[in-house]
Amino acid sequence: MSCPPEHRPALRFRFSTAAGPVDKCLRHAILHGPLFRTALVTAAIVGTTLTAINQGNVLLSGAFPPILYWKIPLTFSVPYLVSTTSALRISRKR
Repeated sequence: MSCPPEHRPALRFRFSTAAGPVDKCLRHAILHGPLFRTALVTAAIVGTTLTAINQGNVLLSGAFPPILYWKIPLTFSVPYLVSTTSALRISRKR
């Protein structure tokens, strides 16, 4: 689905769909189904790998220090943001 006609954002993004190309504003582009799902899968794979590398020894010891309550979500958010930003840069309409 395209953005409503009253949207006049400075940035627009073009996505291919079964119905043809669709232009979206930033808010709708971030929530575009295929982009959102791909970013989530990327974050799950890369975030799990990085958590295992960086915090694996602590987690395997059975300890869960309070600092990990913010470090682990941050570890997953970085690949999500990188994936989303990359996809948006590629699809930006000039």
